Amino acid sequence: MTTLFISDLHLEESRPDITDAFFAFLKNRAMGVERLYILGDFFEAWIGDDEKTPLQEQVAGALKALADSGTDIFLMHGNRDFLIGEDFCHRAGATLLDDPTVVDLYGTPTLLMHGDSLCTADEEYQKFRANMRNPQMQKMMLARPLEDRQKMARQLRDMSMAKNQGKAEAIMDVTPEEVVREIEAHGVQRLIHGHTHRPAIHELEANGKGARRVVLGDWDENVWWLTVEPGQEPELHKEPL
Repeated sequence: MTTLFISDLHLEESRPDITDAFFAFLKNRAMGVERLYILGDFFEAWIGDDEKTPLQEQVAGALKALADSGTDIFLMHGNRDFLIGEDFCHRAGATLLDDPTVVDLYGTPTLLMHGDSLCTADEEYQKFRANMRNPQMQKMMLARPLEDRQKMARQLRDMSMAKNQGKAEAIMDVTPEEVVREIEAHGVQRLIHGHTHRPAIHELEANGKGARRVVLGDWDENVWWLTVEPGQEPELHKEPL
């Protein structure tokens, strides 16, 4: 039995190399595993399930084939693709997870998050996040014509890139106290998340004992994935893109 975790692929038409790497990963790594978790920012942008670009449909088809082969697929929203809905998940054979969610990984309760909510030092972003995750705001966004949403997505992306260039690195990383707070609030000793693009396994203390935070890597120069198997500690892997 094996469970795999990936995040932050940022799939988009301008990076066919990442898309090709993802399809190869499904074929060579994910086929036959018990579960695959995708913890956010799967796509670089998502403006609604009704867009249905060729890339989106190809990805949905590849995931559905994996699901039909017997692998359970779970998808979590990221800060780039928080408008992914049940329609896409149905086409992809995936189950949409709340952020955060606690799952049982072979006897070990594990907290899963995208990770952006942990970066509390970036107060400006947290206000933006709260606004974008408001169901009423999302309903209003999805009600706009597709062309308007495409334009808005480009504008938000440009704004995000411009703002991030001027931010200190520490602000864009997780807040250690928030990590401990979330772990303790959910009564677990293990957290897995993405978002920060800083893959590593961190040892810390929570609930008065040792805990572990696993950070998934982004798919830019390397393919990153996490393997979890019964009786073994989680293991991060990478290979050149």
